[in-house]
Amino acid sequence: MRHDKDFNKSTNASFTDVLGARLSRRGVLRVGMGTAGAAVLGSLPLVGCGSGGDEPAPDVPLTLGFPAVAKNRADAVTVPAGYTATVIYALGDPLTSATADFKNDGTDTGFEQRAGDHHDGMQYFGLDAAGTARDMSGSERGLLAVNHEGITSQFLHVGGATRNPRPAAEADKEILAHGVSVVEVRKVNGKFAVQKESPYNRRITPMTPMQLSGPVRGHALVKTKFSASGNDCRGTIGNCGTGYTPWGTLLTGEENWSGFFKRGDDEAARGGPMGRDSVSLRRYGVTKNSASVHGWETAGATDLYARWDITQTGSSPDGTDDYRNEANTFGYLVEIDPYDKNAALRKRTALGRLAHESAAFGKPTAGKPLAAYMGDDSRGEYIYKFVSAASWDTNDASPADRIATGDKYLDSGKLHVAKFNADGTGQWIELSIANSAVTTHPDYGFTNQGDVLVNARLAADAAGATKMDRPEWCAVHPVTGEVYYTLTHNADRKVDLSGSPQYVGVDAANPRAYTDAPTAASTPGNINGHIIRLKETASESAATAFTWDVYLFGAQADADRAKVNLSALTADQDFSSPDGLWFSPTTGLCFIQTDDGAYTDATNCMMLIGKPGAVGDGTTPTLSYTREDGSTLAVPTRMGAKPTADTLRRFLVGPKDCEITGISETPDGKTIFVNIQHPGETISKADLATPSRYLSHWPGNAGYGPGGATARPRSATIVITRNDGGLIGA
Repeated sequence: MRHDKDFNKSTNASFTDVLGARLSRRGVLRVGMGTAGAAVLGSLPLVGCGSGGDEPAPDVPLTLGFPAVAKNRADAVTVPAGYTATVIYALGDPLTSATADFKNDGTDTGFEQRAGDHHDGMQYFGLDAAGTARDMSGSERGLLAVNHEGITSQFLHVGGATRNPRPAAEADKEILAHGVSVVEVRKVNGKFAVQKESPYNRRITPMTPMQLSGPVRGHALVKTKFSASGNDCRGTIGNCGTGYTPWGTLLTGEENWSGFFKRGDDEAARGGPMGRDSVSLRRYGVTKNSASVHGWETAGATDLYARWDITQTGSSPDGTDDYRNEANTFGYLVEIDPYDKNAALRKRTALGRLAHESAAFGKPTAGKPLAAYMGDDSRGEYIYKFVSAASWDTNDASPADRIATGDKYLDSGKLHVAKFNADGTGQWIELSIANSAVTTHPDYGFTNQGDVLVNARLAADAAGATKMDRPEWCAVHPVTGEVYYTLTHNADRKVDLSGSPQYVGVDAANPRAYTDAPTAASTPGNINGHIIRLKETASESAATAFTWDVYLFGAQADADRAKVNLSALTADQDFSSPDGLWFSPTTGLCFIQTDDGAYTDATNCMMLIGKPGAVGDGTTPTLSYTREDGSTLAVPTRMGAKPTADTLRRFLVGPKDCEITGISETPDGKTIFVNIQHPGETISKADLATPSRYLSHWPGNAGYGPGGATARPRSATIVITRNDGGLIGA
């Protein structure tokens, strides 16, 4: 979602063919045919890879097996020749046969049994042929867990959204269109289709009861009128990226949650501008007199709406008579067992409170702790890692109680934040109440570990973490175990800081500041973003040090190769604003998705497929800048090997005004699911009655659902297969 916020006012500084024999062509095909190797891979997406069978395999390197898709601005999904993309699950689609078909005219209700809006992160969970149990290698039948990050409110209502006060009927619809879907998909006559009557189908919304779990459970900072104990909360919102745990559950990240809340001028009640609450709320972007994005708090007097106003109005010392602490119950990774409607939904607070994107697990090793890697998606925010206190037991890959297994690995451990050094090294700094660097924050005094986790951003500020260019998704290479992060862009990355103290200076890990005409001619910064990668010392998940380089710098092909297009991208592979990021556990290929506002004069958002090398396989250039006073600033950086036509190609271009986000695959590697978010989202209420003014009519113009060529656009999940039934991309 195109949020570009900066709440960080701290002064912190901001292999040619690695697969080779491990993923030979023949080895990959063996995995794809359902061997024991496929079962292992299906159980551990993003964490492991191997080849089944004992027969020798020639060392034939895996190659990209599709023609590059050209940049375009068509209102359609464009995929390579030899591939087919089909819509499978769109905004408003019913989850039961008793729910009416979607009219797509603003009259639809009942979103507790319909697909939500703004499809985002997604995971596939295999089922056996009978549909009665988890099957880690199930490629014919499975469950899709789909995030619904936000809404395009104008299209949800007949005449567009009515602004404040909001009608309760409009607010109710919008609230329920957020959250998560779990929906069964099954191959019927060789093609995947949603199963409306599946007992697994459900919606998880901002109203769904949940539990806070881990060190923050019961903490004074999360006590509300709804839960005086601080143990419980309601719902999840702002759901962006996902993670797949080694025991087969979903982690969904609560990203841009702060904008859903209104706050009045209650600084005096909260101890003044430098009171603890005021400092905390300001750091997360909820300042006094903040307006909410949707105004749901104006829809009525009941606490269904009052909860979205966090102004301190009560007289209690602990917040149990109002919703002053409600925002503190959001910003976590939420664990969901997609197979079990009755399993508790847990917010895993030990992993910190951030604008959470995805969560990627390092490669599990028996007898050693697990690591989960995370990013905080706002300008100038940080990269994080959680290391479990418990060591990995391979028996936990198929546990009887998956949520209890999550309790074991995710409720106790150490949260770290990353600091990047100019020499290509870095450190993981523990965010602990025992770390004196954390407890000496100049503006905030931490009381205990729960306080550190609720205010992880403040703790990271104090620890001296490196400000990054909007850390988005992260992914772990299934063979090397190296960790990749998309840094989507940052208009505040500057060379000269004198006039604007909020600007973040260039540094080795974020080395570019430039203009990108015509869309950013007057706002120099890191306009197109980059992808950074880390290698843990000795490949240990619990390591406290790492090395790093930049895998790719986003840029248009004709940009200056000495200052902007450092990766020497060509017209078949140039991109801007990397966002979604994922490795196929079957082929090891890297999928890069964009959410761009800087290159849209040339192309819609896209997805590329790459075959990365490894940290350290490139060069160490130095960028040179001229400051306003005429002096020279030299900025060294670390850059991976430049891609070739054989190691990076554009695979997909989406419809107009969309974001490409969310991807998962069946365990055989022959089907992928991709989300198209908010096509045609730029619409005013005045233009709603004139379909010719819509920027997009997809997927109605592609024959899916009502409306045809004049349809209101809808977010949707598509399924992509190769026409010859082969592996995707390889």
